[in-house]
Amino acid sequence: MEMKNIIFFDTETTGVNSTDFLCQFAYKLENEKFCKLYKPEIKIPTEASAIHHITNKMVEDKTSFRESDDFEKIKNLFEDENSIVVAHNAKFDLAIIEKEGIFPKNHICTLRVARALDKENKIPQHKLQFLRYFLNIEIEATAHDALGDVFVLEKLFERLFEKIKKENNINDEETLEMMMEISSKPSLMHSFSFGKHIGKTVADVAKIDPGYLKWFLETKERENPEDEDWIYTLKHYLEK
Repeated sequence: MEMKNIIFFDTETTGVNSTDFLCQFAYKLENEKFCKLYKPEIKIPTEASAIHHITNKMVEDKTSFRESDDFEKIKNLFEDENSIVVAHNAKFDLAIIEKEGIFPKNHICTLRVARALDKENKIPQHKLQFLRYFLNIEIEATAHDALGDVFVLEKLFERLFEKIKKENNINDEETLEMMMEISSKPSLMHSFSFGKHIGKTVADVAKIDPGYLKWFLETKERENPEDEDWIYTLKHYLEK
């Protein structure tokens, strides 16, 4: 399958739940850069504005994304079978644009790829801005602005792409296929960055406190069933 379009994209939203909506959309395709604000279906909470600095006043005279003049162009571009859309924690951004009626056929999640490549668990966390500084990605970009995050995303993608290509001695197309394959499955989480076992690996906790993993799994399945990565990880270690 010949891939022609590598599209880096990011959304800013009213929150992080399935009930939230898009208020800023940005993408980069080769030399084309796009970033616009849209009026979401609900008010932007103060908590969200404190992160991305988009206020209700800034979007009060905007159209919704679906009603905008940009919608059809973006839909056609993202849904093209020769396009690969790239996002960090793509599951979230894909859910947001799917709610708007856009269903990309191919995607790469740099979060899942970064986790998969960190086999020795050398990176404390895999959030986009953490990786930016941990990997010394030098770029001028405003954090938590959709277009700024896209610029960082592109540079991170390049690092991950070259690492996979070199380690596996494969060509560009095979590298993209491997990245898409990794992105299609839940990640195996390596360690806890929270709770009573903070700093410990999941493998170690499985040996010393399996009851905690069972409790955590039950809690996740009940309160946050969309968290595929942790549910997959907990089941993996409990079934070992």
